[in-house]
Amino acid sequence: MRLSCLGRLDCDLQMVEGAGFRFCILPEILQPRQTHVSSSDQSSNSASAASSPASPSTASLESDVSASSLRIATRESPLAMWQAEHVAALLSGHGTQVEIVPMVSSGDIDMSPIDGRRSVGVFTKRIQRALLQDEGDVAVHSMKDLPTEKHAELVLASCPDREIVTDCLVSPAGLSLDQLRQGAVIGTGSRRRAAQLKRVRPDLDIQPIRGNVQTRLKKMSDGQYDAIILAAAGIERLEMHDLPRVELPLDIMLPAPGQGALAIEVRRDDQAAFQQVALTSDPASMACTLAERTLLAALHGGCLAPIAALGTIETDEASGWSLNLIARVLSTDGTQQLEVQGKCEIDLDDRDPATGSVHQAAQLGLQLSQQLIEQGAKELIHDGRSE
Repeated sequence: MRLSCLGRLDCDLQMVEGAGFRFCILPEILQPRQTHVSSSDQSSNSASAASSPASPSTASLESDVSASSLRIATRESPLAMWQAEHVAALLSGHGTQVEIVPMVSSGDIDMSPIDGRRSVGVFTKRIQRALLQDEGDVAVHSMKDLPTEKHAELVLASCPDREIVTDCLVSPAGLSLDQLRQGAVIGTGSRRRAAQLKRVRPDLDIQPIRGNVQTRLKKMSDGQYDAIILAAAGIERLEMHDLPRVELPLDIMLPAPGQGALAIEVRRDDQAAFQQVALTSDPASMACTLAERTLLAALHGGCLAPIAALGTIETDEASGWSLNLIARVLSTDGTQQLEVQGKCEIDLDDRDPATGSVHQAAQLGLQLSQQLIEQGAKELIHDGRSE
C-alpha cells in the first residue's frame, strides 16, 4: 500500500471482516532483526533509516509518525518479552519511541490443561483488554494464539517476517521419533501435535503439559516426560541453540495456523498507531497466515481442534508469486486424517481489497476449507471437542 492508498483503510478492513477477523497491512519490507532496544539503538536506527534510500511514500509516512511513542502490551514470559522487544526494535527502526508494558494473562496463571471450557483467548484477552483500557497502544501476540473471531474495537495491523514454522521433539538425549522407547511419555498441550504423533507412533503415551518453555524443560529433566514437543521458533528466539532436539518433518508434523508468526494489534480508531505498526508488516507472512487462519475460521476449529495448515510463497521468474496452502484435519487419536492442498497466483504488491493479495489469500483458505468440509472435517472436529 502506498501513501496515497491510506484513504482505503476502511475498505481494507471491511473486506477482511468477511473472513472472520480484521486486519490491514502495508507491504513495506521490515528492518533487520534486533533483540534489544535502548536509547542509543534508537538513535542509531533512526540515523540508518535517514541515510538509506527509501521510497517517497515510506519516507513521507515515517516523517509523519516518527515523533510519536507507543506502549507495547505483552505477556511477561521470557518468550513473550523477546517478541515484544523484537517488535520494539522494528518500530524503533522507523523512528518510533517505545515502552514495553508486561502483563500476566490467565493462561500464565492457570496451569490446568486447556480444554473446551477454557481455551479461546487464554493468552490474548488480558493483552487485548490493556488496549481497550488504554494501558497500552500495541498488543503483541503469537499469531497461533490469537482467536480468529473478529474484535469490534481492535485491528490486526502487522504480521512481521515469519520465523521457522516447524515443531521439534526435545529429549535429554536428542532422540528421534523412531528412537523413542515403546510407550514413551510425551508432553504436549496441543491436540494437533498429539494427533499427528499418534498417527505415526500410536504406542506413545501423550500427556498434557503447561507452562513456559523453561518450565516445560524442567518438568522433562525432572523425569515427568521422556520428551516434549516445542515450536522451533520459540527455541530459536530464546537462543537455545544447544538444546538437544530433532526437527520433525512437515509430512509428519504440520504446524498450527499462524505458527512462527507474530500478530500485532492496535485499537481500530487509533490510525496513528496503525500507520506506525503497519510499517513492520511483511506482505508474504501476512498472506500466508491469512490463508491459514481463514481456513481455520471457516472450519470453526478454534485452538483445540487437531487442525494444521501451512501457507508458503513460491517465486517463478515467468509467472511471479504463487501462494501454496496445505491443510490437515485429524481425529484426536490420529487414526483418521483428511488432507487437502491448493495454490493460487498472488500479487503481493496488489493492495486492492477486492482483487489483491488479501482477497487471493482469503479465497484460497475458503476453497480448501470447503474441500475439507466435503470430506467430513466438521464431524471430526465435533467428535474431538466432545472428548
